[in-house]
Amino acid sequence: MSRPIRIGIVAGEASGDILGAGLIKAIKRRYPDAEFEGIGGDLMVAAGCRSHVPMERLSVMGIGAVLGRLRELLTIRRELVAHFIANPPDLFIGVDAPDFTLKLEGRLKAHGITTVHYVSPSVWAWKKKRIYSIKQTTDLVLALFPFEPPYYAPTQQKITVVGHPLASRLPAAVDRQAALGKFAVKGGETIIGILPGSRGSEVKYISEPFLDTARWLSERLDNVRFVIPAANAKLHDRLSLLISEKYADLNIQLVLGHSREVMAISDTILIASGTATLEALLMGTPMVVGYKAGWLTYQIIIRMIELELYSLPNILAGEAIVPEFWQQRLTPELAGPAVLRSLQDEDYRQILQQHFTAIHQQLDINADERAADAVLALLHEKETV
Repeated sequence: MSRPIRIGIVAGEASGDILGAGLIKAIKRRYPDAEFEGIGGDLMVAAGCRSHVPMERLSVMGIGAVLGRLRELLTIRRELVAHFIANPPDLFIGVDAPDFTLKLEGRLKAHGITTVHYVSPSVWAWKKKRIYSIKQTTDLVLALFPFEPPYYAPTQQKITVVGHPLASRLPAAVDRQAALGKFAVKGGETIIGILPGSRGSEVKYISEPFLDTARWLSERLDNVRFVIPAANAKLHDRLSLLISEKYADLNIQLVLGHSREVMAISDTILIASGTATLEALLMGTPMVVGYKAGWLTYQIIIRMIELELYSLPNILAGEAIVPEFWQQRLTPELAGPAVLRSLQDEDYRQILQQHFTAIHQQLDINADERAADAVLALLHEKETV
């Protein structure tokens, strides 16, 4: 092109900021004068994106929080639409945050702007008919996981699997020996990590079943230490109070952050279902997955999700390679023996590592470069039409 490539890009949360920054850097390695603007976090801004508003304004979780900020969110989206229609970019990329970005993409596409959605929404888990609206709003979907494209076959959606950036960065990003020293792990000591989630609503319902399971395990294991990484200061305070009131008899080490280091030093972990299970898989850490929600929330979830297996390691493997316990089944009597097996059954641990290695290799395909390849191919395709 005779002028710099100009790309609109919007991310709405920290994980999207990581993906967006990697993509911006990969494109700039080929087109150093490429211009990016929209909404991004610190990483995207550092990579060269001009952010119209702080990304934190879009980082809203929970129905109540969204409703409280709905007017502001709609105003931001309306202003972005007006800006990009008045100043059309060569291409627009929405990074995850589908509730916000897909509608933005749809309005821009209706005005002739080529659109890309980075991170396939979980159409394989719930609301499968979304593929039809996605086809209307998005010229290209960049998917993280190899099992996702078949779900889009009915609409013949253009979709490219790029892998997951974490697969290229973990476990190299964590120094296990340094972590062992940092946590003062002693020879012969069994370390069990407990990760009850990063959201207050998760910790509220999951922490006690997990800690009850820890007590069950402490009665059957010698020289065991439970290490709990709290996602933030507020959750640290909540967990500290809970432990002091009900679980002071257990050998528990509560730390602020450092979840990956905890995964690295743990012989096994008890972990809430979510993206952290993918990190644990990439770290090669055996795990038992659990999840519990309020009764009403669970009734809504169970009617929406169309899956037999719920945790990412099992979905990626296509079979139950790690135990998962949901709602009323998340009890010490069920989860405890599963944790013991993940510690003591060497044949199982070896088979589990083989599965983890195979999945890691599937996902470690240089996501940033692949995403850049697909975006630039779409851009050049547009130029030749």
